Amino acid sequence: MHQVVVLAYDGVVPFDLSVPVEVFGRAHRADGSPAYGVRVCADTEEVRAGAVDIRAPYDLSALAGADTVVVPGVADLDVALPAAVLDALAATSARLLSICTGAFVLAAAGRLDGRRATTHWAAAAELARRHPAVTVDPDVLFVADGPVLTSAGAAAGLDLCLHVVRGDHGAAVAADTARSCVMPLERAGGQAQFIAYEPPVPGGHSLQPLLGWLADNLHRPLTLADIAGQAAMSTRSLSRHFREQTGSTPVQWLNRQRIRRAQQLLERTDEPVERVGSLVGFTSPTAFRESFRQLVGVPPRAYRAAFPPAPRAGLASPRPHRS
Repeated sequence: MHQVVVLAYDGVVPFDLSVPVEVFGRAHRADGSPAYGVRVCADTEEVRAGAVDIRAPYDLSALAGADTVVVPGVADLDVALPAAVLDALAATSARLLSICTGAFVLAAAGRLDGRRATTHWAAAAELARRHPAVTVDPDVLFVADGPVLTSAGAAAGLDLCLHVVRGDHGAAVAADTARSCVMPLERAGGQAQFIAYEPPVPGGHSLQPLLGWLADNLHRPLTLADIAGQAAMSTRSLSRHFREQTGSTPVQWLNRQRIRRAQQLLERTDEPVERVGSLVGFTSPTAFRESFRQLVGVPPRAYRAAFPPAPRAGLASPRPHRS
């Protein structure tokens, strides 16, 4: 079983510590078996974590058997970390994940040198100043640079962990894990960190009904004008409300949902790739392949090869909706 080890140390942010424990601990394969084994380790028997103390059941030797090591954020960037922690991180060959200011810990251990990384937007400039060998991107939710993955603020840690689950076990397991954690599927890593969300005022627009309608109509070749007509708004007003409430444009949001649905179909059915593209609203196989590669990182055929449909796992092909 894939072993995830979460590192604890004095000054660790407790929410950041809980995120990987919950997400990876709740991930299960289609047969119900756990997708990961999760352990929490520390260099001392007990660590201070804000208002609480945490007793870790494992010591740093747990990193030797880890497939993935998660480094949560540190509350005070000016407190020196124990040499034993940094040495253990420097020595491990496991895949590395950091949440929020955990990137500072990875950087101090030399694991971000020559790599692209991110952290909380408020600390990004300081990370770049302290570690000039790191290419810091302050404008994204998470960055995957080979076997080292870094995330922005605490909520982005949830996105990163779900991204990892999806990559390891596919879209269906990631979706089930998100539902178990009572959270939405992860946002795309390149999405901006800071989204100015303004709740709809009385008599104003909430996009929730529209989002539901879009999810039910992914198969249709919708234009911005079509979406604006359904929302009874001008295209300009729609775009403004959409960005305020989702952080993206209507077309970007729709495209991501189409690709997510395509991933499910590729994993759960034996529909030809071209047919999958048409079922989720793409008017040409080329447009489908390009959009899929841009969002997922590999073309649809390669994705299906990595996550072939299970025998009789069956997800029925969607029938066109009548509207």
